[in-house]
Amino acid sequence: MTPPYDVTRAPTGDLGDGTYRNPVLAADWSDPDVLRVGDDFYLTASSFGRVPGLPLLHSRDLVNWTLVGHALDRLRPEAAFGVPRHDAGVWAPSLRRHDGRFWIFWGDPDHGVFQVNAPAVRGPWTEPHLVKAGRGLIDACPLWDEETGEAYLVHAWARSRAGFNNRLTGHRMSPDGTRLLDDGTTLVDADALPGWFTLEGPKLYRHDGWFWILAPAGGVATGWQGAFRSRSFTGPYEERVVLAQGDTPVNGPHQGGWVRTARGEDWFLHFQQRGAHGRVVHLQPMRWDADGWPVLGRDGQPVLEHAKPDLPAQPPSAPGHDDRFPGGRFGRQWQWTANPAEGWTVRHSADGLRLTCGRTALLDDLRVLPQVLTQRMPARACTVEVDLRLDGPEVASGARAGLVVLGDAYSWVGLAREGDGRVRLVHRFAPAGADRERDAARSRAAPEGRATLRIELTADARCRFSADTGGGGEFVPLGQEFAATPWRWVGALLGLFAAAPQGAGHAGTALFTDFRVTP
Repeated sequence: MTPPYDVTRAPTGDLGDGTYRNPVLAADWSDPDVLRVGDDFYLTASSFGRVPGLPLLHSRDLVNWTLVGHALDRLRPEAAFGVPRHDAGVWAPSLRRHDGRFWIFWGDPDHGVFQVNAPAVRGPWTEPHLVKAGRGLIDACPLWDEETGEAYLVHAWARSRAGFNNRLTGHRMSPDGTRLLDDGTTLVDADALPGWFTLEGPKLYRHDGWFWILAPAGGVATGWQGAFRSRSFTGPYEERVVLAQGDTPVNGPHQGGWVRTARGEDWFLHFQQRGAHGRVVHLQPMRWDADGWPVLGRDGQPVLEHAKPDLPAQPPSAPGHDDRFPGGRFGRQWQWTANPAEGWTVRHSADGLRLTCGRTALLDDLRVLPQVLTQRMPARACTVEVDLRLDGPEVASGARAGLVVLGDAYSWVGLAREGDGRVRLVHRFAPAGADRERDAARSRAAPEGRATLRIELTADARCRFSADTGGGGEFVPLGQEFAATPWRWVGALLGLFAAAPQGAGHAGTALFTDFRVTP
């Protein structure tokens, strides 16, 4: 049987012969939703506590995608996200088009349902507007009924905040998307459905005279995709399982969005949980059976390879990883682990990213350090490298900077300035549950205060660290092999950081150049 994906191939699902192989997005693009406008397709995904949030991807064929921006420049409320909150923030957004504008609704489990909107996908996006306040409100989705002019909202519940879940609540909503018009109705109580649990992630549609809710159940790694329909928004709804693992290796194929091409083909994008790699995105064909129910994949089981959508051929593309940091700026693929503060980066005219060695009491645990700049870890075998300098005379004693694989456990390689002024190559890690990091290998001299840092990633997310401090391409292996781990809802991340212990005065900067990821 063909594996879910070939880890030696390029990071696009396009096979170049009119077919594709899943996943079409081989990284952690969690809880995707998709929208077509003309000949263009747009996708957004959960961004949780990372900033900027609400990523926006573009495609012309549903297989080849590029990252074109973000809809959320900072998380709100500001004070709540001044520190990393990896399981909070933006959960399962929904992307829609109405009244000439793009709309994104999402649930923040600690604050409520928000929305932003814009005249174009590249913005400008409005400030977040709180539509419904409360704890435990997640996975919100609007619907504007073009036939009646009515507007609706559906959302799920997080047991961790509300004390219950497995329930979908619906509201009538003002057509301008700013407020709800009633106290809400339980549309689906899955506790009353034998065998159903963890019902969440609803996407609301109107089709063929029915209100449709496409919603996953059964848990992130092991669940299935459900479909619910009713002639009335408030129900009663009948249900059916429309996609499940079956005899395939694709575990938990669920939670995503339906889109129809201009030529009338129906497709469904969903995620698959893949451990430390997070939730990769699959594309499934979709049709309607004689009873009017959707059939996803191949008779309800996910396809691994399939003919591409009947759309004009596009060049292979996928969201990028490499960055030369022109003019000291970082690319769209990077996100901070908290709302950024002034002065975390230093602009300059040459290539390279200057990160300020910010003074902090959190130096020994990168999971709680806000000034970590991250990107999604590729879900394939590859080598990650970046050049680092920590050699300026202004660099304070105890300052450090490096390249990290960040998750519930983490490990990093980088440079640190000792009390005697010398710079050393260091490799450190923190196991899951530990409150501070420790050495993963003995430190080594870095006489010139610079190094090329390398992480070799295997297909199953094991990491081998090494570094070259002489500039001759001689990489010295460091420490033991490290197994990357996810957080509860987020895949492992690649990150860059610079920090220094508490004290007086400026602690200097670290210069990162030429970040690259190669097969």
